[in-house]
Parts: sequence; C-alpha cells; structure tokens
Amino acid sequence: MAASTLHAPVPSLRGGINLKSSLDRRIIATIKTPAQRHRTAPVLASVQRDNSDELHNNVGGEKKNAIELERLLEEYPYEFNSKDSPWLPKPLTSAQLSNSFSDGSRLRVAYQGVHGAYSESAAEKAYPNCEAVPCEQFDTAFEAVERWLVERAVLPIENSLGGSIHRNYDLLLRHRLHIVGEVKLAIRHCLLANPGVKVEELKRVLSHPQALAQCEHTLTRLGMVREAVDDTAGAAKLVAFHKLKDAGAVASSAAARIYGLNILAEDIQDDSDNVTRFLMLAREPIIPGTDRPFKTSIVFSLEEGPGTLFKALAVFAMRDVNLTKIESRPLQKQALREVDDSNNGSPKCFPYLFYVDFEASMADQNAQNALGHLKEMATFLRVLGSYPADISTE
Repeated sequence: MAASTLHAPVPSLRGGINLKSSLDRRIIATIKTPAQRHRTAPVLASVQRDNSDELHNNVGGEKKNAIELERLLEEYPYEFNSKDSPWLPKPLTSAQLSNSFSDGSRLRVAYQGVHGAYSESAAEKAYPNCEAVPCEQFDTAFEAVERWLVERAVLPIENSLGGSIHRNYDLLLRHRLHIVGEVKLAIRHCLLANPGVKVEELKRVLSHPQALAQCEHTLTRLGMVREAVDDTAGAAKLVAFHKLKDAGAVASSAAARIYGLNILAEDIQDDSDNVTRFLMLAREPIIPGTDRPFKTSIVFSLEEGPGTLFKALAVFAMRDVNLTKIESRPLQKQALREVDDSNNGSPKCFPYLFYVDFEASMADQNAQNALGHLKEMATFLRVLGSYPADISTE
C-alpha cells in the first residue's frame, strides 16, 4: 500500500513534538485507524530487531556476515505488492513524493528546532506547502517518522563551513528510515535584537555554536560575548520572550519576522558560500531511476589491515563511479579490536564505520556491480538510500 493511502486526517502538529510528553505519546492513537495501528506493529518491530547488537555481531563476525547483494531487496523492496504481505509498505514512486494526499491534507514534515529555524526553511523548500512540525531533538524527528506522527523528516547532514553533523550520521545507522532526497539551503545569518536596541548596546549574542563560529570575525569586531544555545531560532525566541536589551541573536530573517525582532545586520557570516545540505527521510524507500541525476548513500565496515579501505573505494573507481563524500565514525559500544602487547597493552586500532555517497542510482548496473564487489570484503554493509540529487546551486 502506498504511503498516500496510509494517511488519515489528524490534528495539526504545529506546536511541535516532544516524545517525552505523555500527550505526544498518546497522539499516535489518534492519527491512525485500527487497521493502520495494526500495520505499524511489524514496521516498529523491524526497527527493534535492527539494533546495535546485530551490528556489533556483524562487525565482529566472519566476512560471510557481509550482506549478499540479493539482500538489497530488504532495503529496496521494489516488487512488494498487496499479495506479498498485508503489512509491508510498497516503495515510493516519484509521483508519490508530492506535498499533499488524495484527501487534500498536507504532508507533515518533521524538523529539529523551533519555528524560524533554518531546518524549517529546508523542509518547506523540500516539500512546498507542507505542514512543518518542529521537534526538540534530532532523535525526536527520527522517531516521529517511525511512529507515524509525520510522513517525512528533513534533517541537516553537513555544512560547507562547519562540516558534518555527526549526530545524524549515528542516527541514520540506529534507525531504519530511508533517504528519499536531499536539499541544499544557503545559510544567511542576521544579527537580531529587540526593537529600539542598537548594535552598540549589545554585550552578548546568543545562537547555535556553529552559527557563532560561522560569524566569528563579525562578532569579534563587535566585541560581543558568545553564548551557545540549542538552535538559531531558539536564540531569537529567547531574546524576544525575555525582552533582553543587552543581548542579540544570530538567526535567520524569518526568525526576526516570527519573533518581532529587528535586523541590525544582514549576511554577517564570514564566508558567503555557506550552504547546508539536508536529507529527506521516509519510512519507505523510493524506486531509483536513471532519468535524472541520482545519488546513493551507504555505510559499511571493514576488517583491519593494510590497504583495506583503498581496496574498498577502488571498487567504485574501476567502474567510473564518482564518490562525493566519505565520512568515518567510530563504532559505538564496540570493544577495541586489538591490543598491542609491545606497547604496554595500548589499543592498536578502533573499529570504524564508513559512510559514503556516490553519484549513481541503484538502478545503474555499475552501482550494483560495485556494491557486489564491496560486499566481498565488507563485514557490514547497508544501503541508506538511493535518491534524486539536488543539483541546485544553493
């Protein structure tokens, strides 16, 4: 059953999601019919089965534990239909990646932060006319999709100045959501303050740590003390709510409009080429095509040894598949693989996971052959998504 037929009219979630709230935990019962709640059970069960213990066993096990290429069907169940199982969802098609459902209701898209956050702008760029639903933490946004509170999540994964968002890389592995798209957003920071407050009156400035770092030169020139908060729009909200006269906020022009703040300075980032890439996440994968540029994201691990990473990446080079990103992350909760007795028992190496993006669709034969080759040397391999690439200049 396609995602568009799973939707039922629900109350607006514009107030945001806090899964610690008993009300938000109970809201699941109000957004699905009994049949849909029954359908949810195996989906959540599959998430629970895919826990860290499975991954740790795979990483520490024999190479036979690397996925077989045929098991990509688990990640991309292209041929699922109603006769396969009454519970398994069909993958999304490009036509289903729309902004509304057949009953006219709007697509609900989770993002981290409060109203006015850059993530909200990214969600609205990815899904125009959607109902953007704020979440307190990145974890909450992932769980909101898994629990059917929303249909999509749009979350940052890397910034051209600040680098990767490591937390979301870890959450991609922990959860069973699929990457169904990407969107790039130009970040334009503004210095905001309450009406009547002048720049010279400001002693301190509040914002997200990355935003403060991206405006380092400007803030140093102004002689302001930096104070880190959870997000940029939250800083604007705090300054406005407490009517602070000695503090400003670094946030977007949208946040200024929402919270009634004045813009004292625009484009205060040190580098004008400041772009954040966001991932669009869903419960079901999309069917990859070859009619437009596609990107595929994978995560894998390797046995320790000379040249193993080189050999793993070579499977793409020999097939002329271009890699656009590689990120390594320590495998959490995993014991050190080896202890070097010659060095007073100090650790010899840490186990790592490698996240790789490459420019090819899973429908492309070269991509399939590359992954088939990679599985021969990988101890763990998962396809996170194969999705249309954002080729915009932002």
